[in-house]
Order: sequence, then structure tokens, then C-alpha cells
Amino acid sequence: MRIVIAGAHGKIARHLTRALVRDGHEVTGLIRGEAQGADLMVDGAAPVVLDLESASVADLARVLSGADVAVFAAGAGAGSGDARKETVDLGASVLLADAAEAAGVPRFIQISSTGVESVRGGAVPDSVPADFVAYLRAKLAAEEDLAARPLAWTIVRPGGLIDDPGTGAVRLDLTGPGHLEPGRSEPRGTVPRADVAAVLAELVRTGAGTRQVLHLLSGTVPVADAVAALG
Repeated sequence: MRIVIAGAHGKIARHLTRALVRDGHEVTGLIRGEAQGADLMVDGAAPVVLDLESASVADLARVLSGADVAVFAAGAGAGSGDARKETVDLGASVLLADAAEAAGVPRFIQISSTGVESVRGGAVPDSVPADFVAYLRAKLAAEEDLAARPLAWTIVRPGGLIDDPGTGAVRLDLTGPGHLEPGRSEPRGTVPRADVAAVLAELVRTGAGTRQVLHLLSGTVPVADAVAALG
């Protein structure tokens, strides 16, 4: 398969690229600057420089033409202002989905975030840091945009991301409206970025998780078994 990853120089994306390449897939990585390209080539990806904050749908659709899966792994990053969270965490996700539809890409996997349910609807709980609210709102809006599309989408909400070596064992739950009981928050915890990437690679390989929102933490179930349990 050919997979196009937006935000391909990020830590999860680089783990994912290496896993996909080991499985024999062709990976195209979208990056902001040429200086990042050498790292992607070491990982086995073909880098494409394209600014998701200024590119057109047509520009991106040309890159996506012939792809089997689009993965949104981009993010404004820590320390960015509210405006960039709108243009990257929300705007770039919408752009990638628009381009995927235009290019006829059937599958779309989006990395979101745990905690988005806390900003759905009414007042934001005091437990949510003020500087995190704009990020969660952008992620939630990106989820809602994607969920309304005819794409075979999967949304993954990892817990707190850590750089520890992957364990190969996770907890993967259906979450969001219809699965999370009213008044209940998502389970809290952490997950190594390598294990997030392993789950994403397994979703690509199997096609599991279509039109599902998944909450991901470290756990005790092998990645392949956790993904297979989704049906």
C-alpha cells in the first residue's frame, strides 16, 4: 500500500514510517522544510515539502493521488499560540481530508488527543489547564469534521505521550459519543509514542477500526490482539 503521512517528521510519525516500511509499504511524508527530508529518507520515506497552512486542496490532492491511506499526524506543538492550533490541529486536518476526498483516497487515520470530551458542549472543567483548552477544541472540531465525511476514517486518542521504549501491549477502547457514559471521563494514563505508532501500523495493515473513535493507553493486550478485537 501507499501511505501519505502529514506531519511526517513528528516522533509518532517517524516510528510509524519505519514500521510501515518494514512491512513493505510505500510511505510519502509531508514536511514543512527541506532540512527534515534527510531524516525521512533514513526512515525509508519519500519526503515532500508542503506547508499545510498555505497549501491548496489541489496541491495536496496531487500528492495524495494513488494513495491507499492518509494519516494526519501533524500538530502545532507545545508553545504554539491559539491561532496556530486553529490553522494546524484543525485547519490542516480539514485540508488533508478535503484533499483525500478529492484524490479518491479511501482510508483516513487521524491522531487526536485524550481529553477532547472535556470541551464538548458546556463549561470546561477546572481540571483542564487554560492553555490546553484551545488545543482540545481544535482537536474536537477536527474529529467532528472527519466524522461527517464518507471516508473510511479512524480517530485515535492517545493518552499522555512518553518517549519510553514501546512495550507492544496496550489498552484500546471505543470512546466518544455512544460509547463513553454521560458524565464519565476517558481513562487517564500514558502510552509510549512507539506503541501509538504500532497501533496505527496495525490499523493500516488490517483495515480495522473503520468509523470508530479509539482511546489508547499502555496496557496488557498485545497490539495485534487489541486491534483485532475491534472487529
